[in-house]
Formats: sequence, structure tokens, C-alpha cells
Amino acid sequence: MRELKTYESLLTEMEELRQQLQEANETIEAIRTGQVDALVVKNGDEHQLFTLKSADQTYRVFIEKMKEGAVTLNEDGIVLYSNSQFASMVNLPLTKVIGLSFSEFVPADYRKVFNSLMEQGWESDSKGEIYLMNRNNELVPFLLTFTSLELDEGRALSLILTDLAGQKENEKQLKQKNKQLEETRLAVSELNANLEELVRERTNELFLSHRHFKFLADNIPVIVWTSGPDGSAYYFNKQWHECTGLSFDESKDAGWQKVLHPDDFESTVNAWYEAIEKQRKFEFEFRIKRASDGAYRWHVGKGEPLRDEDGNIVAWFATSTDIEDQKQEIERKDEFISVASHELKTPLTSLKGYLQLMENQEHLPDDTKLYISRGNISINKLQHLINDLLDVSKIKAGKLEFDKAVIDLSALVNSTIENSSYMYPSFKIKKELQTGIMVYGNAERLEQVLMNLINNAVKYSPKSQDITVCVEKNPTLAVVSVIDHGIGLSRADQKRVFERFYRADENKYITSGLGMGLYISAEIVKEHNGKIAVKSKMNEGSVFSFSLPLINISEQQ
Repeated sequence: MRELKTYESLLTEMEELRQQLQEANETIEAIRTGQVDALVVKNGDEHQLFTLKSADQTYRVFIEKMKEGAVTLNEDGIVLYSNSQFASMVNLPLTKVIGLSFSEFVPADYRKVFNSLMEQGWESDSKGEIYLMNRNNELVPFLLTFTSLELDEGRALSLILTDLAGQKENEKQLKQKNKQLEETRLAVSELNANLEELVRERTNELFLSHRHFKFLADNIPVIVWTSGPDGSAYYFNKQWHECTGLSFDESKDAGWQKVLHPDDFESTVNAWYEAIEKQRKFEFEFRIKRASDGAYRWHVGKGEPLRDEDGNIVAWFATSTDIEDQKQEIERKDEFISVASHELKTPLTSLKGYLQLMENQEHLPDDTKLYISRGNISINKLQHLINDLLDVSKIKAGKLEFDKAVIDLSALVNSTIENSSYMYPSFKIKKELQTGIMVYGNAERLEQVLMNLINNAVKYSPKSQDITVCVEKNPTLAVVSVIDHGIGLSRADQKRVFERFYRADENKYITSGLGMGLYISAEIVKEHNGKIAVKSKMNEGSVFSFSLPLINISEQQ
């Protein structure tokens, strides 16, 4: 029967074991830190010396400080030595690593590779990559470098272990980046191919567009030309060269100006460069010398700028249309109107005199008096029409002249409204007048303008009998407005309503007249240094207004 130990003996034995453990730990620490070069170990009745042939303090300190793991194995694969780095790599205390079989760190799938590298390492230096298992059962990639050593007690195998986790992660990211780069390269290559195809298509389209433009430009009966943003001409179509006889080199930049009529040169060039400076559309008339007979022919030039996406002008496109024949026709028509108006005026005056003589006869039957009255009304209309025709002739001849004086515009408008109320008793003409508004002009002509505007308001207001006439002033201008609630005007009509002989037929509302009243009114206002305007909406009505410069009475005295 085994003898039981006393409590005191157990305490003594425990204290001896604690001292031995402390000595062992101190010895291991001394070896690890290079404080000793050799170790004597009792083996039975004998003592055995363990040392490294080339071991010295500096070498062991270096091994301890390096980032790689360092392990020494005996021929059975037992760990004789390990630095702190390897212990940290496998998440074990250093004391637990020494004495273990290194194969415990090698997963089963990699043991064959490890054994092969280890066998080769005993013969010569070798290296290879495998995965090791740490204490947390995590696989960590390592590069193992094997070197055989000769110790006093026998051969040993030195392992240097390099953690490849960071490198593998970098390689993984690099592969991903390379993959993304390749995908990007393929996408760019495809985009480049598509871009090249698109460029070829656009180039072909531009070529065809240029050919089409040139074909059309050379085969239309007008002159076509283009210029850069600064106005330097760089293209002329065939009609230009045939008309002027100038080559492209003679025409480019400002060369085209040499065929302008001397009387039109300054106004045309100024209008052109003003359009460039203000970056707006242009339209003006000028004469060009024709090469075939040296005659100057009237042309109307129209053009507008071409802008890019940012609104910058990149070119100007313009046309010049020969209007010489139209000009001559208009002159012949104006001449006919002038002659006809004068010829009609004499018999009309005689006819009016005869009717007045008949009207003064006593004991006329009532039917005769009625006919004479109606005849006078028709004569007055005809006389008004002839006067308008004569005014148009004077305007075209530049002879629309009249005396001017200081006028109380408010009183003039008030008097005209009263006369209109007698002429159109079925209409309610409301007045909104500021008093004491003084202008410089011709009272008879200004009354003619206002009557024209009221007549139009009456004619084009078939369903509403309300008309308002306003007179107001701002710091520099007097403004007279006639407001109706009639059929209104379209935008297109508003742009042309002051042209000679223009009538807004789109509204399908037929009235008498030749379309001269607003034209004459606009010219009369122009001669007074004023402006005439219209604002209108279809089926809502119109506002016709004209403005005149105010005068200071004290300045006129």
C-alpha cells in the first residue's frame, strides 16, 4: 500500500517544484535574450552540454528582434527554440511553443508539402509557401525557409517564417485592381472603337451636309455668304461670284465692300458692324454693282448669328436678295398713286361743289335731299381716301412736311374724343386724361393719328362698344393710348400692322380701307420724334399707343 504524504511534505515538495520552475523560466529567458551561450542539462547520471556552433549574444538578440518567426527543430520535428515573433504568430505563449512538435501547426492538407520541404531542408536550403494553423484555428499563409544547423548535441533544422497574410491580401487587391483595370481597358477600347465609328459617321454626315449646303447655296436665286464671329467673310456661293465678278480672294474678309454703291457704303458697313457688336439679327437694303453691265442693283441683306451651346457666336449666315425689280414696281405704283390722286382731286372738288349747289336749291323733294346727303357722305369718304394716298406719296417722296407749334396735347385729345362721340354715337368712349401735357407738333396731324386709332378700334370691335382713350406722362414722354376690347391681333400681325398697305386678313373680319391709316400714323409720329406701338391678344382686344417728347413751357418762351 502506497504511503500517504503529510501536509508538510507536500508543501515542501511544492516549494521545491516552484523553485525549479522559476529556475527553468530564468534559464529559458537567459537563452532567449542571449545572456548565455550554452546550457548544461542533466541526463540521468550524466550532464550534457547544449550549444550552437555560431551562437553569440548579438545573433540571438537579432533573432529576437526581427519581424519574421524563427524556429529550431530537432530531427524529430520538435521545437527546440522559438523567438517571440513566431509565438505571437500562432497565438501561443512562448513557453508553450518550445517542446511541441511543429507538425501540430501544420493542417492536414499541407503536411505532405511540409514534410517534403523539411526533408529537402536537411539536405540543402529550401523554401516554400504553406498555410499554418494558429491557436484560434485560423489558417495563416507563410513562407518557410529551411536551413540545416550543426549543434554540439547533433543536427537541427532552422526555420524562418514570413507571414504572407498582408502580401496575399495585397496580391488579392492587386488582382482585383488588375481585373478592374482590364475591364476598364476593355471598356475604353470599346468606347474608343465606338467613338472612332461615331467620328467616321459624323465626318461623313458633315461632308454630306457640306455638300448639300453647297449644292443648295449654289442653286438658289439669292446670294449666300458666311463669316466668322468678327465679320470676316470666308464663304460666298456661286451667285455672288457671277453677280459681282469677284473671286474668292477678292471677296474674303472685307473685300466684298468694294462693290457697294458709294452712297450706300457707309450706312451698309455701319449697319453690318453694329449687328456684329450688338450680336443681333440684321436686315438692311443696299445696292451692289453688277459685273455684267456695271449697273447697281438694290438688294436686301438678312442674316443672323450661329451660336454654340454656351451662347457664343461661332459664325454668321446671311443672304442678299436682288429686289431691284420689286423696287421699280413699287416706284411705278407710287407714281401711279400720286398721279391718280392728283387727277381725282380736281373732279372730286367739282363734284362736291355741284352737290353743294343742289343742296342750296329751294323746294327740293325729300328724296332728293336724302340722295344729296348720301352723296356728300360718299364724297367725304372718297376725299379721305385720296388724302391718304397723297400722304403716302409725300411720305415716299420725303415731302411730308408740316408746321409745328406748342400744343396742349390733353386739350387736343379731349376735343378729338368729343368729335368721335358724335361720329360713333353707339360707342362709349371713355377718357382718362392728365391735364397740362404739352408737346411740340402739328395739331391737325396729331388729331389725324388719334382719329385713325379710334376708327380702327371702332371697326375691329363688333361685339364691344367700350373704348378708352388715355393721356399720361412720364418724366420725358407724353403717351396717348387707345384701348379696345375687339378681335385683337396675332403676333405676326402685330409685327407688320404698321407696314404700308398691310391688312390683317387672318382674322377673317372684313372692313373697308386700303391698309394705309396705321402706316401714315406711324410716319406722322416718326416726324414728331415719337414712337408708335401695339399690344394685343386674339379675341381680347388691342392697345394702340404713341409717345411724344414732352416740352418745358419755360424753355419755349
